[in-house]
Amino acid sequence: VVALISLSFGGAVGLMFLMLGCALPQYNRYWPLFVLFFYILSPIPYCIARRLVDDTDATSNACKELAIFLTTGIVVSAFGLPIVFARAELIYWGACALVLTGNTVIFATILGFFLVFGSNDDFSWQQW
Repeated sequence: VVALISLSFGGAVGLMFLMLGCALPQYNRYWPLFVLFFYILSPIPYCIARRLVDDTDATSNACKELAIFLTTGIVVSAFGLPIVFARAELIYWGACALVLTGNTVIFATILGFFLVFGSNDDFSWQQW
């Protein structure tokens, strides 16, 4: 229960930083909301690979490694997009810093979710 509450708090704090980067009166541009697509896309390759891969094999698995590679590409893109927006002067650098802080918190929360609920016990995200 404590892990679930802390994960939801982390998600709320991360989204708060993202919204502050968009909605503060001195920034007032909503381009950073495109980062939400990366938040949605980031766990998908790993979830698919977990369904397809048998964890009993001790050697490395190409499917799982490809999923980790794709997830890494999505996460790097999520950090790169606000920087590109700031360099193109679509958003201010202060908004970029807030969005990057929100990215760090959100992706740490997603990682925490997989570490807490990723095991094969009775209460697991794999049942969904």
